[in-house]
Amino acid sequence: MTGSQSKAMATEGLMPEFRSGSALGENCRNQAEISCGNCRLSELCLPIGLKKSEIHQLDNIIERNRPLHKGDHLYRQNDAFSTVFAVRSGSFKTYVLTDSGVGRVTGFYLPGEIIGMDGIASHRYNCSAQSLEHSSICEIPFSQLEDLSQQLPVLQHQFFAMMGSEIAKDHQVHTLLSSYSAEQRIASFLLGLSARYARVSLSATRFVLPMRRGDIGEYLGLTLETVSRVLGLLQRKELIVVSNREITLLDLAALRMVVETDPSQPV
Repeated sequence: MTGSQSKAMATEGLMPEFRSGSALGENCRNQAEISCGNCRLSELCLPIGLKKSEIHQLDNIIERNRPLHKGDHLYRQNDAFSTVFAVRSGSFKTYVLTDSGVGRVTGFYLPGEIIGMDGIASHRYNCSAQSLEHSSICEIPFSQLEDLSQQLPVLQHQFFAMMGSEIAKDHQVHTLLSSYSAEQRIASFLLGLSARYARVSLSATRFVLPMRRGDIGEYLGLTLETVSRVLGLLQRKELIVVSNREITLLDLAALRMVVETDPSQPV
């Protein structure tokens, strides 16, 4: 290990709770008595800006008693739409299947993020959502959320903001797939995970990927071999350290420079 690698790990303190869901608190996981008012994710999720009385109204429509194991599905493509889901712990992927049965990953969801909004327009889920690890969610019946949003403008604004964020994320992925090199796609993906983990008070520079490299490849339009090759390349450049699914980001600024480089230049 190089000196820069050792320094980065020492700075990070080798904290044991860098897995994607553990540092959010085992007291929160799968306990139905947790409310929006005392959830550690309340500043990221729908309750942002709500008064205590309004949070109580939101609590009344949310169910929190559904733990999921790795591989379990929240819903499957073309199921009738009725509910959106807030991730409380763990992580999920969404994917679509073509008529020929070929799959493609369309997104990854971490604590505090909302899954299922793709079904609002067509009244059917346009993709399948699958747990990547032991996870828990809050189920929010959309018809009740819609009614409550009409009574609480702040809640309506927050939900619209989340929908806007999903649209922006889709646009960013489209840009990556259409014009960025493989190295830029992987660097951008790692930086995105870093920022999302930081939002939930997890390490921004050391984390375990809950998804497989093949899933990352499907999401970014790359082969499994290319994902592995680029991760190795970034490690040789001493920008990251890779140990199976554990990733340590050694130089965030340098990773941003990779993303911002003219995509017409070769890797």
